[in-house]
Amino acid sequence: MTSTSRRRTLVAFHAHPDDEALLTAGTMARAAAEGHRVVLVLATDGGLGLASEAFHGDDGLAGVRRREAHASADALGVARVEWLGYADSGHGEQLYADPPGAVRFVRAPVAEAATRLAAVLAQESADVLLSYDRNGGYGHRDHVHVHAVGAEAARLAATPRLLEATLPRDLLAAGARLSARVYPYPPEFDMDAFLRAYSARSEVTHRITVRRYAAAKRAAMRAHASQATADGRDRTLAAFLRIPRPAYDLVFGREWYRDPAHPPGAPIGRDIFAGLA
Repeated sequence: MTSTSRRRTLVAFHAHPDDEALLTAGTMARAAAEGHRVVLVLATDGGLGLASEAFHGDDGLAGVRRREAHASADALGVARVEWLGYADSGHGEQLYADPPGAVRFVRAPVAEAATRLAAVLAQESADVLLSYDRNGGYGHRDHVHVHAVGAEAARLAATPRLLEATLPRDLLAAGARLSARVYPYPPEFDMDAFLRAYSARSEVTHRITVRRYAAAKRAAMRAHASQATADGRDRTLAAFLRIPRPAYDLVFGREWYRDPAHPPGAPIGRDIFAGLA
């Protein structure tokens, strides 16, 4: 244990398998390494993610991605992985019909999905819930829904702290432009999207140093092999994995959060558990 006097429980709530690797993996690995219990909750199965045909197994892409999520969780020291039971809503203009026996996450009423998540929070006596900022990061419809569902679930379960995973958009845009000089990003990578996504630096309340756990974060990214390529070309995840260490450790050595209950003017938090009763 580090700054806390007892074992805590961290629940990380994400929209799809691989989101945990990109946004909160370092924080999760750090908490697990420091002796805390870490739980990963996935809203959807990721079945509409872009992936090469080779990754569509007998149980479809959704089955492959859920197995990848477990491999990622193992790399991070996660004790439990839960799926809320919803189907991936996809990111394109078209919202597909619900698949047999399931509901697209974005169609699930906030109260219903939040009740499912709150049951996990209560069962785990969660101290901290990780969710998403109000922009849903880069704006995926499922990510925006995670923000709403996470906030309501934390209220229902009376979880002591809600931290919304985000990135300081100005720093992100500058870093992306710098790295693009060396590493070509795939065609779908929209550089200007960073200017309207995530959160302003002034909204960030917690900046968590996770450089020591960069190897675990990289292993979690690598576990999601289906999301590295599509249609014979690399995707953004593959570009991240091509960054050599120690440059990778520098780029991914911090993770950022917004605490809606953080007092205005209070110092930036350095530990997700600090200050809890």
